[in-house]
Amino acid sequence: MLSPSLIAAVVVAFHCVGVVAALHAVMTVRTAPGAIAWAGSLVMMPYFALVPYLIFGRSRFAGYVNARRFNDDRLREIRQGMTVPEREALGASVVHHPPQACLRALPALTGIPCLSNNDVRLLINGDATFEAIFAAIDAATEQIIVQFFIVHDDELGRALQRRLCERAQAGVRVYFLYDSIGCHGLGREYVRVLHQAGVQARPFSTHPGFVNRFQLNFRNHRKLVVVDGARAFVGGHNVGNEYLGKRAPLAPWRDTHIEIRGPAVLDLQMAFAEDWYWAAREVPYLMMPPPGKAGDMVCQVVPSGPADAQETCSLFFVEAIQSATRRLWMTSPYFVPDEAVFAMLRLAVLRGVDVRILIPSRPDHLVVFGASTIYAYQAIRAGVKIYRYQPGFLHQKVVLIDDVAAAVGTANLDNRSFRLNFEMMVMTAHPAFAADVARMLEADFAQARRIDSADFLGAPAVLRVAMHVAKLFAPIL
Repeated sequence: MLSPSLIAAVVVAFHCVGVVAALHAVMTVRTAPGAIAWAGSLVMMPYFALVPYLIFGRSRFAGYVNARRFNDDRLREIRQGMTVPEREALGASVVHHPPQACLRALPALTGIPCLSNNDVRLLINGDATFEAIFAAIDAATEQIIVQFFIVHDDELGRALQRRLCERAQAGVRVYFLYDSIGCHGLGREYVRVLHQAGVQARPFSTHPGFVNRFQLNFRNHRKLVVVDGARAFVGGHNVGNEYLGKRAPLAPWRDTHIEIRGPAVLDLQMAFAEDWYWAAREVPYLMMPPPGKAGDMVCQVVPSGPADAQETCSLFFVEAIQSATRRLWMTSPYFVPDEAVFAMLRLAVLRGVDVRILIPSRPDHLVVFGASTIYAYQAIRAGVKIYRYQPGFLHQKVVLIDDVAAAVGTANLDNRSFRLNFEMMVMTAHPAFAADVARMLEADFAQARRIDSADFLGAPAVLRVAMHVAKLFAPIL
């Protein structure tokens, strides 16, 4: 039987460690509400709060900053090593003063120039996305970059594996980067086969080894494929049969990717190079896009993550929302906005903007779904039009701004994307592309049900209480 003195010593030790952790939270957690919540829990209930803080608490990724600094020095060397025509072509594509309001702050926010002479096309749902990606991989002659948050060892995953192995054995340089937590179920045999074929495969981990299992923040949520420096694919799809709509109960799966050609492909490679350097401690080989104009679309690449000096992802959505003058249509599987984004949505309604947000009608994560329902109710009260997609699970991340620009990528409308994950969005300014996105979203809204306050108020009292409890977890959702 434990003696009272030993029990007292253990309690005192817990509280001492809790106080130290609380001080760490006050110094490092980005938001005041988050810092208050963690500090209070760690001081008052360290027995229950210490392990969750170890897993979820940190919101800064300082080690990545140092890796990025070294990597950026190397990338500048690569740029200087370009031929004069290559540098001139890239310089001619830079848009120094974008006329579109949604693009004006983004170059300074990201440190990446806004570029013209691109071509972007929509890839709607999994069949179109992976048909285009696999066709590009099959035709690769020099280099393939593949980066996904989730890869499953199923029919689709093995189709990707087989193609990467074939290209690597044919002498193509192949990089394969996967998130270690997102791919926790991916067996070692899958990666071993890639290595044996000559594919350079690395996991993206917050910390090396077993410690990474205790840190669920700082996941690399980006999905990117680049082939021969000429074509890039970005969007919401991961690699797995469910993304083809082949797995109940979320099928059919609704998602969107884009294919990009032009100078913006180089910026996407540079974002990948930062991630690869963190995982492999080497700078990958980068390829210049082919000379000449790929199209007449203006693109802004917006990588974001917890290593950024500012909250790039949240500010990206703030800038997109405030620039809308006529309509703002958004889709996201999760709707748990922070105060800044939520305030901008309300102000957009007050300016007379047609603000519509499309979210799923089926949950894949019950806590997030509950919190999303509360925020949807509050948004409806402010005049935002909220729709729930009916046929299946909605996973696409799309923003349409008036008739001039649209963004497609990996970022959700939640705190995890705003502050804790590495994400990638691409804003494209062109009337024809915006029209394509508008037609796509009109078809989605036609298969959705507009909800009102009754959807929340009509729910049983116990369920409403559970939703409010779920909202308390918004900072880590």
